[in-house]
Amino acid sequence: MRHYDVFGIGNALVDILIPTEDSFLQKMGWNKGIMTLVDAEVQGGVLTALDGHKKELRSGGSAANTMIALANSGGTGTYTGKVSEDTYGEFYKQDMEKAGILFEVPPSKEGHTGTCVILTTPDAERTMLTHLGISSTLTKQDLDLEKLKVSSYSYVEGYLWDGPSTKEACLLAMEESKKAGVKVAFTFSDPFCVNRSREDFLKLTKEYCDLVFCNAEEAKALAATESKEDALKFISSICKNVMMTDGSNGAFSSVNGTISHIGGFPAQNLLDTTGAGDCFAAGVLYGLTHGFSPDNAARWGNYVASRIVQEIGPRLSVRLMGRQEEILGKTRS
Repeated sequence: MRHYDVFGIGNALVDILIPTEDSFLQKMGWNKGIMTLVDAEVQGGVLTALDGHKKELRSGGSAANTMIALANSGGTGTYTGKVSEDTYGEFYKQDMEKAGILFEVPPSKEGHTGTCVILTTPDAERTMLTHLGISSTLTKQDLDLEKLKVSSYSYVEGYLWDGPSTKEACLLAMEESKKAGVKVAFTFSDPFCVNRSREDFLKLTKEYCDLVFCNAEEAKALAATESKEDALKFISSICKNVMMTDGSNGAFSSVNGTISHIGGFPAQNLLDTTGAGDCFAAGVLYGLTHGFSPDNAARWGNYVASRIVQEIGPRLSVRLMGRQEEILGKTRS
């Protein structure tokens, strides 16, 4: 069996990308810049209201975005998520594999593939309305443990910590990773995920994680502090490797309690922040599985993130494979 850099696990959602205006969000009453879970009826109403607007489809979900950007950098991976035997489900599998990520989870004969309507305003902020659909029924039986065991990292998204069956799948992946010597990477995903499951996230971080990804707001939520510096120190005390993004300020890397600030790359044409954190994680995971030091892995993560914010949607239109030396210089380790 071939080796994989990363075994990814997350929600399998078809992203529906639609540019819109602030006035539309205000009219609909949606909070700008956050992700909101909605039912099929509400999401259908939003799509009806936007009938006639330009729409683009992408295979997505937070961890899936990371896996696709990993492949774009030259990494290898397999992804576990749940789709249905419908048009969106067929599109999802084909689009993931076209992007270079193996996707072999048998589709469900019931329900509908999950979707995420991503509304992007002119200031590049994205507001996401997510209908999880069948993705929320992922179970531990959907995990291919043989592929997990031949991976360098497992990568689990915090969005999965919502239902009993997806929690079981997360825990099994982490437990089997530890048994097989596979490193566990976990992303907190969103401040609301942390606030809703703070005690569980603390336990997972302490007991299972070799690497955690978070942004400053997620870190502050987990540490219960308003100081991002104190938050990072706290998380660093319970996990030996922490990568915290801080918007245009770049990122912070903590290895065994030693914290480094990693400057960002300027975005010449900021269009859409969708997937920036996901792409940062992709760059870091690529770097760590290809011999980069943690700081240089974070530098590559910053670069990948700087490229995605110059795109509409969470998919890079440029190939980054083989460009690490050009961007980072010859000394990468």
